Parts: sequence; structure tokens; C-alpha cells
Amino acid sequence: MRKLLMFTALAEGATGAALLLDPSIIVKLLFGEVVSGAGAAMARLAGMCLVALAVACRPGGELRRGVHGMLSWSVGAAVYLAVIGIGGKAGVLLWPMVCVHAVLSALFGGGLIRQQKSNGQ
Repeated sequence: MRKLLMFTALAEGATGAALLLDPSIIVKLLFGEVVSGAGAAMARLAGMCLVALAVACRPGGELRRGVHGMLSWSVGAAVYLAVIGIGGKAGVLLWPMVCVHAVLSALFGGGLIRQQKSNGQ
């Protein structure tokens, strides 16, 4: 579970950094739309949040809290991106990211369940 958390933290941190540097690229790939003005500012704010999540999940931190944080993010991202896609605002990476976040949700959730069972909870 630690390796999955580390890989996911690196990926989310890289996405956050990309949003900070040039939100238009990520927004275009996910939603197929151009972003400007307040939308670009919000995308950069989201980028800061992803970088902060990555920092919170860094190696050496408490594993369980990092997993809970990444599980919450992955479930929320999968559901919200799917809702956007159903509404018709899909870029080339939207549905693949829905799938990635759904799989991550299952992996993190399953890992927590296995951990609770092994701890006798």
C-alpha cells in the first residue's frame, strides 16, 4: 500500500504542478475546453491543492492518514469527472482519468479493508 500511495502522490503532485504552470493544457485534455480568467485561477488553486495532497502523502508520514486522504480524493474525482463526462464536457483524458481514479479508489479502499481485518477490527 505504501508504494501505491507514493506513486499516486507523485502523479497527483505532477498534475498539480502542471496546473500551476499552465492550467490550459490540463483543462483542455480533461474537459476539451479552453480556460481563462477566473477559471484559470481556480485551476491553479486546484493545482496547489493537489501539490498539498502529495506533500501530505509523502513517504515517512502516517500511512493510514495518507491512504484516507488519497481515497477521498480518488472517489470524489472519479464521481465528479464522470458527472462532467455524462454532461458532455469530455476531453481526450476525461474517461481514462475516471477509470484511473475508480481503480485507485478500489485499491485504496480494499487495502484499508484488508488492513482492518488483519488488525482484528
